[in-house]
Amino acid sequence: MSTQITTAFVQQYSSNVQLLMQQKGSVLEQFVSKVDVKGEYRYVEQVGKAIAQLRTTRHGDTPLSNTPHSRRRLELNDWEYADLVDDEDRIRTLIDPTSAYVMAAAMAMGRAKDKEIIDAVMGTAKAGKQGGTDVSFDSNNIIADDSKGFTFDKLREAKRILDKNCVPNDGRRVIALSANQLSDLLSETKVTSSDYAAAQALVRGEITEFMGFRFVQVNGQRDASNDLLVVSSSVRKCLAWHPDCVVLGIGRDISCEINKRPDKSNATQIDFKMSIGATRLEEGGCVEIDCAES
Repeated sequence: MSTQITTAFVQQYSSNVQLLMQQKGSVLEQFVSKVDVKGEYRYVEQVGKAIAQLRTTRHGDTPLSNTPHSRRRLELNDWEYADLVDDEDRIRTLIDPTSAYVMAAAMAMGRAKDKEIIDAVMGTAKAGKQGGTDVSFDSNNIIADDSKGFTFDKLREAKRILDKNCVPNDGRRVIALSANQLSDLLSETKVTSSDYAAAQALVRGEITEFMGFRFVQVNGQRDASNDLLVVSSSVRKCLAWHPDCVVLGIGRDISCEINKRPDKSNATQIDFKMSIGATRLEEGGCVEIDCAES
């Protein structure tokens, strides 16, 4: 085989990874808002809650309201995945969409996107004109650990918090949890009973929708040893949010290069790059659910 990797190989491999990214890559990307980012930062403008004023006199002066305005800063992080293929003939396997190399790259980039989203939901947001004000996660939105797993009562409390904060209950709310917490819920009769779930809540043994939430299992994407949801002192921090309250910024989506490395005995290098960032837009739309990790 020629020592020069053709452009067709690069395009085919990149296309296969992007296809898998849509099918088996990030599990959370579809549950957040997305914007393009040009340059180092992007600012997301926000208009707060306005208050109408009662008219008390006839022909009086028009009352002026000060509409609250704020902004959040999106900052890009650069992610990279690279591997070497020693045997030149194995480059042919790279253009196979079922190739292990293609799958590995897609899963790696997908985990990176999900980590950005999870860190944004839980982390410190940057607010203010230049993004110089730190905004921490609202401690009032933390459902504390009670030495129990993910129970129906915790699910109901998460709904109450979002309802109290006027977060739309439009069927787009999402809960990210792990396999253990999903098992906890499946063991709850209130969730599995038809008395509590008029709609079908169980599909192939997995809860998909219940009480206005979509349930997404996040286990490091087929790698239980690479959990993305935080575990601290045997407590799993599950998360609930509304897509309008979290945004993913994409400066550069997946780009791929396949080149020869003369310094590595002419091995073939697969190199992926991506520049993305995420931030929490509204504290009231994000809830942390602490569960005992069984």
